[in-house]
Amino acid sequence: MLGAGWLVLLALSADGVWLAFPLYFLQLHLLSRRAGLAAVAATAAAAVGGFAAHQGSFHPAMAIGPFLGAAVAVAVVWGYQALYRESEQRRRLIEELTATRADLAEAQHTAGVLAERERLAREIHDTLAQGFSSIQLLLRAAERALPGTPEKAAGHVDQARRAAVDNLAEARRLVAALAPPALEGVTLGDALARLCAATDARHRLTVRFDLTGEPVPLPAASEVALLRVAQSALGNTVRHADATTADVTLRYLGDQVAVEVVDDGLGFDPDRLPVPDPETGGFGVAGMRARVLALGGTLTVESAPGRGTALAARLPLAPQATEVRP
Repeated sequence: MLGAGWLVLLALSADGVWLAFPLYFLQLHLLSRRAGLAAVAATAAAAVGGFAAHQGSFHPAMAIGPFLGAAVAVAVVWGYQALYRESEQRRRLIEELTATRADLAEAQHTAGVLAERERLAREIHDTLAQGFSSIQLLLRAAERALPGTPEKAAGHVDQARRAAVDNLAEARRLVAALAPPALEGVTLGDALARLCAATDARHRLTVRFDLTGEPVPLPAASEVALLRVAQSALGNTVRHADATTADVTLRYLGDQVAVEVVDDGLGFDPDRLPVPDPETGGFGVAGMRARVLALGGTLTVESAPGRGTALAARLPLAPQATEVRP
């Protein structure tokens, strides 16, 4: 409609040729690329023909203006369209990156929650659960001593009370996310020696501690991990091994540090460990292995029915975090 009006105006006056230039932009904007290009070419040809008709003659110079204007219009519009497409692609890319970042942040948050939950589960198992188990065993021993030997029963109750005090301290430190109280102001060797002495005093188990190598400062995470491994291993010995002696050794091996726990108990088949269950337990070895692997170390368990158990946890002096796979 607009094009037809322009043709009428061009037929009436030669000045109508000047309106061809804005008409180019309108055609290129409204029509498809191919149709717009054809319309621009037809409009330029009509402008040249109309102007020549009004002049009564044709010269090649008459075609320069309309066709040059058509070329400029095509270059401008197509350039704008290319920039617009690139801008849209960039906008979509930014939206995708934003969505991906949100998904990644959510995944990292979920992974952090699961890792913290696993850490707390290990801490509770290696501290509170072991302490409650020790209290239960001591109270059973006190129950068996009554009424015949009340003095012996009182001793067991006193040991249970001390274990409850230690458990309360562990719970408070766990809530406050602090280091284990056994490591406050003492070395790892001192903490292990104290653990062995407490286990020896509370249960019918002779526990010996030995230290080999030259002690060196360890990262707090390594000290906590090795102490927790020793606590869990001794707890398993008390509850399941029916052992008479246990030896805990802290070894400094140059670029590694190791804690070994060996007992003369009933032993078991390491390839047939029970499946962890909230009611029956079974989290001990799996929790110890996860704790050690998280610091780039190794955990080995050697045992056989009737031949005791030897457990060794080794950590590098400079721990490297590794992915823990189930």
